[in-house]
Amino acid sequence: MAQKFGSLDALSQAKYEDFISGKKSVIDGIGETMAQALIEHFNDPRNRALVGELLELGVQPTAPVKREATGEQFAGKTFVLTGTLPTLSREDATAKIEAAGGKVSGSVSKKTSYVLAGEEAGSKLEKAKTLGVAVIDEAEFVRLLNGGS
Repeated sequence: MAQKFGSLDALSQAKYEDFISGKKSVIDGIGETMAQALIEHFNDPRNRALVGELLELGVQPTAPVKREATGEQFAGKTFVLTGTLPTLSREDATAKIEAAGGKVSGSVSKKTSYVLAGEEAGSKLEKAKTLGVAVIDEAEFVRLLNGGS
């Protein structure tokens, strides 16, 4: 959402069509239910007031800088991160996946290529197992990143 809207103000003014085109999601991970919930959230006067107060206090949320892919190891692959990885933060793992041409999603689906699981992985790990999605640890992730198959 941050990449699409660029600012909290733009997100707070989004319309349903900004999230859903026909029956298709415009933003990965945002379906009809989530789109409607976001619109209702920002239409609530209390939430609008809170956003206004935060902005007045100097909070300036900004979209993260999107890095261009420099590799293609993960082109067409979607990863979901869960749990705590031994040496990589989620931000570092996400950056490595995107730099290698992959995508990171917040939820597991049949379209997920890999679930990168660390310590204390929860419901995402269980869903991956149920759907038959490949589950890898950090060591396997690094091996794949370095060209392993």
